[in-house]
Amino acid sequence: MLNELIEVFTAYPVFFYSCIAILSLTVGSFLNVVVYRLPKMMERSWYYECREYLADELNDIPAKTLPEISLSKPNSTCPSCSHPIRFYENIPIISWLVLGGKCSQCKQKISKRYPLVEGSAALLGLIVAQHYGVSIATLLMLFLTWALISLTLIDLDHMILPDQITMPFLWLGLLVNINGTFVPLSDAVIGAMAGYGSLFCIFWLFKLLTKKEGMGFGDFKLFALFGAWIGWQLLPLLILMASAVGAIVGISLIIFKGHNKGQAIPFGPYLAVAGWITILWGDNIWSWYLSYLV
Repeated sequence: MLNELIEVFTAYPVFFYSCIAILSLTVGSFLNVVVYRLPKMMERSWYYECREYLADELNDIPAKTLPEISLSKPNSTCPSCSHPIRFYENIPIISWLVLGGKCSQCKQKISKRYPLVEGSAALLGLIVAQHYGVSIATLLMLFLTWALISLTLIDLDHMILPDQITMPFLWLGLLVNINGTFVPLSDAVIGAMAGYGSLFCIFWLFKLLTKKEGMGFGDFKLFALFGAWIGWQLLPLLILMASAVGAIVGISLIIFKGHNKGQAIPFGPYLAVAGWITILWGDNIWSWYLSYLV
């Protein structure tokens, strides 16, 4: 069955790309749920863990009853009027366009982020499919791409990179490279160690010199994730691109948006974008960079 499907995809590229686009659009809709609900699930868990840990100190303070929430329940509703979103109102991009970007009941605006995330997932999915063709690498990179979209948006919204996403994909990177899917396993293991260890050392050096924390531990894990997927050789290129873009954005925010110089800026999105680019075109970029230096 799988071999027959591969043959069909290979023989009919348009069908292959259409399936990738539809799948990515559907997953993109789910990513909007992940980005919104996962931080709330984490906050709920933290609250009850703290209550349990500080049980004696908080004995006289009644606990808040936080609503149950998961990635599947409760059903999606309008944030303004709680109108249940029907399946035909949740078709990626199309429903948003048909509804004019407004709730069908209360007519409040629906954020443009929803169709943008769905469209971005589809576009990036097509780029991955075109790059790797009909292969297991395409499927693996699709999963990683969707995870990076979620991490980027969660970090922008909440300044956190959830272990629930980074750690499974770190281990997946090592697993898929057992047979050298992207890089030899030895390079992947060294890459994961070098990714985490390098930012860990930079973090403590910066803290010792400035008495401030320059980044979060989630950034270490994300960098380690990329090390597990691409090996250690391309990590310098990745961090160089991420730092350059981060510096440009940070300076721009200070100049044009009046941000305080001491205001924290999430580094995860720059790592995610630079890492995704490095996986696809890192070897070519690195070769061009080295030839330019020579």
